[in-house]
Amino acid sequence: MVSVDAVLLAGGRGSRVGGAVKPLFEVRGSTLLRAAIDAVRAGGARRVIVAAPVLDDAIEVTWVREDPPFGGPVAGIVAALDAVDADEVYVVACDLPTAGPAVAALPDRLPPGVDGVCLDDGRRQWLIGRYRTAALRAAASGLPDRGRDASMRALLGGLAIATVAASPDLTRDIDTWDDLEAARGGAMTESRTLPPEALNDWSAALAERFGLVEGDIPISLILDLARDVANGVARPAAPLSAFVAGLVAGRAGGSPADTEAAVAAVVEMAKGWGERE
Repeated sequence: MVSVDAVLLAGGRGSRVGGAVKPLFEVRGSTLLRAAIDAVRAGGARRVIVAAPVLDDAIEVTWVREDPPFGGPVAGIVAALDAVDADEVYVVACDLPTAGPAVAALPDRLPPGVDGVCLDDGRRQWLIGRYRTAALRAAASGLPDRGRDASMRALLGGLAIATVAASPDLTRDIDTWDDLEAARGGAMTESRTLPPEALNDWSAALAERFGLVEGDIPISLILDLARDVANGVARPAAPLSAFVAGLVAGRAGGSPADTEAAVAAVVEMAKGWGERE
């Protein structure tokens, strides 16, 4: 019989919610952390390893931490793999309000000939997946610095990963306060428009210093660009890509439409980066 453990990723900075601990957000009577734990246990996980500082000592899980902290999801996975001893392992991010049905959409065991399966809503959702432990360990062994700041593509891009088609409603995570409010009662929207207050203050200071006007600094658009590039390419590529998008937009004229077009082009490249030959 195939055994399965679970690695839950809950150690991010929560920068877009002002440093709040997203896994402890409550949605429909449960924290996102608890929902993820319940989801993988319903899927048969024997041991649950949470890559994060201890968020709730009443929860019976194994807590691990990448060193140094905040090294990104791959570093969290690499640290957690030391505590995995099952044949297969779920990997799930703890910012998903739909963890139960999302994990249930994955197969009960991996089919022959693949190293893992993840959901795909038009883009591979690496952090809603089930993988062969041996394949993950082999891939992780080739990463420098135990995966610090590495992209999921760097970890999984060389493996044979099958996909399960899923609606974006099933895979949409909570990045902002708007997302949380929508998950609690409203309809989830594509807009992610409420960044941390600190970013608003910094944006206003930049605008004053350089003579910019409201709308010249599209915070939400740039943060979404950074997220998509970090997930699709690598975290260090995010600030570089934001700079290039700004440079391209400026050369095109510098209008809001020019900025949106430049960002869209960079995001499109990032989404296809893992599919290169």
